[in-house]
Amino acid sequence: MAEVNTLDHLLEIEAQAAALVNDAQEEADRRLRENEDRNRALYNERIKSEINIRQTQLNDEIEKIKNKYNKALDDYRAEINNVKADVQAFSGLLNKYLSDE
Repeated sequence: MAEVNTLDHLLEIEAQAAALVNDAQEEADRRLRENEDRNRALYNERIKSEINIRQTQLNDEIEKIKNKYNKALDDYRAEINNVKADVQAFSGLLNKYLSDE
């Protein structure tokens, strides 16, 4: 009878140990999930921040390029507008080339 009580006692201890191991595994899984969620949130926050920084830099560079292009275009237009056309000389040159053929 003592053997049965000892065996029952050992089975009870084993069940308690299994329950403790199961609880520990559940706690470890919960902590891992919490850490993963926290790390994922931090990662997403950093990525969004980096994207915003780079988007701002890109927009600034685009604006600089647009300004440089517009200035070059305005300078070119001003240069073209400042050229004085000598219509009489041009007509004479055309007449010369056309009459030679």
